[in-house]
Amino acid sequence: MPAANRARGTIGVFPENIAGALAYITFIPAIIFLLIDPYRRNRFVHFQSLQCLSLWLAMFVVAAVLKLAEPLLLLVPNFGYLLLVLIAAIACLAAFVIWLVLVVKALQGEAFKIPLVGELAERQASATGE
Repeated sequence: MPAANRARGTIGVFPENIAGALAYITFIPAIIFLLIDPYRRNRFVHFQSLQCLSLWLAMFVVAAVLKLAEPLLLLVPNFGYLLLVLIAAIACLAAFVIWLVLVVKALQGEAFKIPLVGELAERQASATGE
């Protein structure tokens, strides 16, 4: 996806790098950018929005797996609850660091692709315009 590797200019009312970073604030701007015409045709913003939504989906899956594993972990005497809290804290910290890196890279104008989730976003964004 060479055309989306760097932000090049202004799209709509925002510079491309600002629009890409705004897509990561929550999933709501990402959905809006996928629906509004000048942003949805821009590869850079489209990629950032899709990667944001994919990251939210991945975080939801991790939370669901932790919730399903909770009864099993609580069966471990004395350390089950501690293990559950430790795994949840590590998952939250990892999600925050990934989110922060993506926001900074988008502000720098780079289309930083995270493994697995970024592949899906890249394939979808390469099918769009500009």
